[in-house]
Amino acid sequence: MINATTALKAESRDLNFFYSNGNQALKSVSMPLYENKITALIGPSGCGKSTFLRCFNRMHDLYPGNKYEGQIVMHPDNTNILEAGVDPIEVRMRISMVFQKPNPFPKSIFENVAYGLRVRGEKNKRTVADKVEEALKGAALWNEVKDRQQDLAFNLSGGQQQRLCIARALATDPEIMLFDEPTSALDPIATANIEELMSELKSKLTILVVTHNMQQAARVSDYTAYMYLGEMMEYGDTDTIFTRPTRKETEDYITGKFG
Repeated sequence: MINATTALKAESRDLNFFYSNGNQALKSVSMPLYENKITALIGPSGCGKSTFLRCFNRMHDLYPGNKYEGQIVMHPDNTNILEAGVDPIEVRMRISMVFQKPNPFPKSIFENVAYGLRVRGEKNKRTVADKVEEALKGAALWNEVKDRQQDLAFNLSGGQQQRLCIARALATDPEIMLFDEPTSALDPIATANIEELMSELKSKLTILVVTHNMQQAARVSDYTAYMYLGEMMEYGDTDTIFTRPTRKETEDYITGKFG
């Protein structure tokens, strides 16, 4: 349950999003993100989950003609990250993202993790090395790669590559981490490792995850939001959403009658 000690980390307020072709993908979506908690976004394909997720680190800015309306406010500084004067690069340092398929750069393991630090202008070799080690430990990968950091990242297994992408995202000390179907391309053992890692990471940061996997949402999240056709249909603590949803649409989706 949400209690008085649960701090708000970010929130969307009446968020609309339009693709460059004029298609409105999000319709007045308002949702809180609580600090050091995992929030899962569920709903059928094409309902706007990934579109909503990518608003949080302004990924849509990479394509001309896309348009946001409304706000995404970061707390406690009360910054609306969608305002024109806010630098998207700085937003992406505060809010990092891990994608559906592992996407390591064609570089060494070390340089993959160091990438964000170099973008930020960090030149001190000791500092970079320490941050890389810290991030690899944070992603539960250090023991497997500490003696092969100069190997190409592509030499890692799929599950290791995804943990490397998590380490890369951790290296810039983000406040929020976005996961877009992070285990859909992985086998069950690698999936369990990533889920366990997410549960450990929430002690350090706030997580928003898109998943098609109902069991995964029930296992890892503290809060769950059900989206349909670009609208937020229902939001609440995960136990309530999965056992006592207030809307029939939510119940039909969770029980498999729809979707």
